[in-house]
Amino acid sequence: MPANPRTGRPYRALCAQQRALRLPCWLCGHDIAYEITGPAAGRHPDAFTLDHLVPLSKGGALLDPANARSAHRRCNSARGNRLTVRTPGTSRRW
Repeated sequence: MPANPRTGRPYRALCAQQRALRLPCWLCGHDIAYEITGPAAGRHPDAFTLDHLVPLSKGGALLDPANARSAHRRCNSARGNRLTVRTPGTSRRW
């Protein structure tokens, strides 16, 4: 059984580099709660996750720094493997 590439040293180093930049979420533009780490980060919607501009399932490179983006866990999950970023529309309430 091959090892999970997301638990390897190169992937962890890329995550650490991206986290050190302390950028806002590239999907929604809001600040990311970088202080949330460890097991709590796996459940908190405002925690940092490494998102890929071109999803891995669409041929994006896992370890390419040009493909790495900082995102909230909820924004990354909501985007899924789509190539486009959903822009918020106007409210339907009048």
